[in-house]
Amino acid sequence: MNAGTSRRRMVALVAALGGALAISVSAQPQAPIVIKFSHVVATDTPKGLASEFFAKRAAELTKGKAKVEVYANSQLYKDKEEMEALQLGAVQMLAPSLAKFGPLGVKEFEVFDLPFIFDDYKSLHKVTQGPLGKQLLDKLETKGIKGLAYWDNGFKSFSANKAIRTPADMKGLKLRIQSSKVLDEEIRALGGVPQVMAFSEVYQALQTGVVDGTENPISNLYTQKMHEVQKYLTITEHGYLGYAVIVNKKFWDGLPADVRGPLEQAMKEATDYANKIAKEQNDLDLEAVKKAGRTQVYVPTKEERMAFKKALVPVHKTMESRIGADLIKSIYKETGFDPGKL
Repeated sequence: MNAGTSRRRMVALVAALGGALAISVSAQPQAPIVIKFSHVVATDTPKGLASEFFAKRAAELTKGKAKVEVYANSQLYKDKEEMEALQLGAVQMLAPSLAKFGPLGVKEFEVFDLPFIFDDYKSLHKVTQGPLGKQLLDKLETKGIKGLAYWDNGFKSFSANKAIRTPADMKGLKLRIQSSKVLDEEIRALGGVPQVMAFSEVYQALQTGVVDGTENPISNLYTQKMHEVQKYLTITEHGYLGYAVIVNKKFWDGLPADVRGPLEQAMKEATDYANKIAKEQNDLDLEAVKKAGRTQVYVPTKEERMAFKKALVPVHKTMESRIGADLIKSIYKETGFDPGKL
């Protein structure tokens, strides 16, 4: 065999091996795109359940091309850390409460913190599921964030270690709030002392008397065992607590279309699920709080609730310069609320 023939056979052999290797590599299943979804509440809350539902549907609809890993209960990041982690790409998805966007520089979201601006889920959904809600989500894009959906938790009620029947009963109470200028003003309007604190720290602060009380939807109160360290709960339902499901915009925009499309469908289904179970879960947890027998639950009369409303609606006017008078009026128009008729 001459050298030329030998060389040609060697080249053919290398080519054949290379082809076999290419077939072998292409036959290997592609690793799924991992989406880390971090949140700060328990797995059995409306947000916790909805995030698990989204993870399941994402896997099914993308046929395994995407894998959503859910980290609940501040496993990865606390309230104050998670937004920066998202912007840096350390996590890809969050569902922070709407109050978190004010400190980020998008103050318009604090409109959701205004007390008594929504009377029920029907009026709320006219905003969160309509053009106004979308316009607000679009404002996050300048921060490198893509807003995907709004998820309900529920309407907040006051708890404390003293009975609360009237606005005057709030005077001097130290109450934990989220970092929100609106919520700060809300507590001050009632004569209370607002205390900003991470959600994960609230139970211990209530237990040790660092704060006297707080405001929460019942599902948060119950799943964080706050009812064990709060003697009284008054069902004021004075304010809304909801979430925006958000992703790192660069990450989202970079997803292949055959992954992003199914993920959008999974998010739509998860949102329908989240908003369906929110009220159901809060009602179930209220019954569980009553059954536990550690907290006296009081439902105000219509007149008593109106007294809270009259004390708190002036906060809307105070916050106009921060949130925007036009935005507040747009919500009034959408929901039919008229503060002049109180």
